[in-house]
Amino acid sequence: MPLPLYLLAMAVFAMGTSEFMLAGLLPDIASDFDVTVGTAGVLTSAFAIGMIVGAPLVAALARNWPRRPALLGFVLVFAATHALGAVTTSFPILFATRVVAAVANAGFLAVALTAAATLVSPDRKGRALAVLLSGTTVATIAGVPGGSVLGTALGWRATFWAVAALCLPAALGILKGIPAGRDEDEATGRPALRAELAQLARPRLILVMLLGALVNAATFGSLTFLAPVVTDSAGLGKLWISVALVVFGAGSFVGVTVAGRLSDRSPGPVIAIAGPLLLIGWPALAVLANEPAALFTLVFVQGALSFALGSTLITRVLYEAAGAPTMAGSYATAALNVGAAVGPVVAAATLGTEAGALGPLWTGGLLVAVALLIAFPLRTVITAGRNTEVLR
Repeated sequence: MPLPLYLLAMAVFAMGTSEFMLAGLLPDIASDFDVTVGTAGVLTSAFAIGMIVGAPLVAALARNWPRRPALLGFVLVFAATHALGAVTTSFPILFATRVVAAVANAGFLAVALTAAATLVSPDRKGRALAVLLSGTTVATIAGVPGGSVLGTALGWRATFWAVAALCLPAALGILKGIPAGRDEDEATGRPALRAELAQLARPRLILVMLLGALVNAATFGSLTFLAPVVTDSAGLGKLWISVALVVFGAGSFVGVTVAGRLSDRSPGPVIAIAGPLLLIGWPALAVLANEPAALFTLVFVQGALSFALGSTLITRVLYEAAGAPTMAGSYATAALNVGAAVGPVVAAATLGTEAGALGPLWTGGLLVAVALLIAFPLRTVITAGRNTEVLR
């Protein structure tokens, strides 16, 4: 894999730390702003909403921009929003910074996903996506738990400052590793924007985007409210939240790495195996959450299965959107973040019910069940058109 791909992954690490870190900071943020944990949870949805809107919009605006200044600009805006979030005393302003940060993140990912696909041969998109997403999974292993520990020791605002600081070496990496100027060879014969947007009318593309969104909704709905499960259901101290996030991140790294080697040529087995196991896992986690050993084992397994299935479906989005070379990354980003926006909102609604802190886990199982009910009768359609074939 080319070095620029790993430099892009470094920037994704900083952004992934921010996207996931709220899972360990929500109780403190809620206390600081005198809101409920469920209300604080909408900050996750705010980030996702910014990603949904920002991905296609910014990708359309940036499709003719040179990649290096575009990627650099997105990273610097992302850093500035976190500096503002670290000093604000207003929850609405914090909410707004999450939206703006997400738009910058969306723009970065939309350009980076498309760039990653062009840095490798056409039949290695899944591997390239796995390297890029490894920045996110490493964030869940190291960045997010580290942020949780930092937040516990110095307050949640220190974590926001740390994310802003992480963006600086990422920006330097982009300056040193991404070529300046436009890729004229790629621009030659590029479809018009209207033709790329027309790809969204293709049923196969809509199908895999929907499935990716549902699986990601289950992941984010459950992960966002993992902290109350650890402290309330399992009865563990706050520092164990960081341990749970490390375990989830380790599982996600395993899942995305394995899926990255299979999703190009054998997506069917990944979906057929990971899907049902993921469906069983969320309810099992809810039932066994009061047993710490079972809790951490299942958190690892669910991290692996969630990212294996989710990354495979998003790879299918890139294949299905082959006719939209500059917009395909934004379609994949939008699919991921529709789920990331919907999942926490639906999960938060269950916190006040009899299920309590376990409600989000039951919701995760329900969302995966819906995805599998849609996918099962259309399984041959989902996995058709592997490798370099142009999907019709």
